[in-house]
Amino acid sequence: MSITAAMVKELREKSGAGMMDCKTALTETGGDMEAAIDWLRTKGLAKAAKKAGRVAAEGLVGVAAEGNKAAVIELNSETDFVSRNDGFQDLVKKVAGVAVTTDGTLEAVSAADLGGKPVADAITDAIATIGENMTLRRTAVLEVSEGVVATYVHSAVSDGLGKIGVLVALESAGDKAKLEGLGRQIAMHVAATSPLALSADDVDPEVVERERNVFSEQARESGKPENIIEKMVEGRIRKFYEEVTLTKQAFVIDPDKTVEQAVEALAKDLGAPVKLTGFVRFALGEGIEKEETDFAAEVAAATGQ
Repeated sequence: MSITAAMVKELREKSGAGMMDCKTALTETGGDMEAAIDWLRTKGLAKAAKKAGRVAAEGLVGVAAEGNKAAVIELNSETDFVSRNDGFQDLVKKVAGVAVTTDGTLEAVSAADLGGKPVADAITDAIATIGENMTLRRTAVLEVSEGVVATYVHSAVSDGLGKIGVLVALESAGDKAKLEGLGRQIAMHVAATSPLALSADDVDPEVVERERNVFSEQARESGKPENIIEKMVEGRIRKFYEEVTLTKQAFVIDPDKTVEQAVEALAKDLGAPVKLTGFVRFALGEGIEKEETDFAAEVAAATGQ
């Protein structure tokens, strides 16, 4: 197929590789964007292991906690200006507060009561009042039978509102204050490192297989025997798990420990088992592509020039 300049530009943004390398990769893979990224990685030319989609949506992420349960929601707006509106911020806080009372699904939160009407209708009313489109994009809830669900908001604009919201669930009968302290530290770690999964068992098998294929191709280019290649690949996969799973990552607060070891240390201190059962991380607008516009072209079009 014909390789266009737009395709080369897109691959450059996603991979960080040079223009000519991107063009070659697309040519070699018949224009398949994902295959081209893998081709670049195999050659050691791509700078990122996963697609670096531009974060573009505006709005706010809100978190709320109640007892052994917490919720995180993302409410998008068209402009960042609206996210600074007191009415919009109040709405995000209220929706997060309502979300804690549900099972956390988007359907349940949208249908939940907020001031005598469903959340979906309250958002529709806010659209009419504020004059800008809004979308409740996603919601999540974590709960433990005993223990804590710690919360953290990064780039907070007010209590419980910001650009990144994280929940971390620690199941334990131990001292809640100490659990809350470590839980918040782990939540800050999650905000900074954005792990793919809690543990190796939770990583999408397709993602692992894709990594394995890339590592295999890289190893084969070394010309080593297959039995050596197999050991090299397994070593790379172990390293991959250490980089992307929360329990095996070096703890940002104390890099000499993994997150798993930090949890074990707390359990020893408390004299009670502590289990890290889950986490949720919402970063505002992640995965949403914003349509690029040429301001000069817009002005020219508007003036008929």
